[in-house]
Amino acid sequence: MQAKKQPLRMCTGCGEMKPKRELVRLVKTRDGEVTLDLIGKAQGRGAYICKNAECFAKAVKARRLEKAFSQKIPEEIYKKIEAELKINE
Repeated sequence: MQAKKQPLRMCTGCGEMKPKRELVRLVKTRDGEVTLDLIGKAQGRGAYICKNAECFAKAVKARRLEKAFSQKIPEEIYKKIEAELKINE
């Protein structure tokens, strides 16, 4: 019996390919709202990021999340996501 393949996703912060379960998903809903998707099943456009503050800081600095979601993301949302990431570490 073959082992089940683990899906890989690229971190938007560091650019490394990692197993999907090691990353946190950010999602842009139909309304254009960007939120943290801890379950990984929310509908909408997704982007993945490592569970550490360094990768998140890199993604914010290079505006990679804005490129992934094709929209400007307000500072308040960045602060809210960063706070949620720190809680879940």
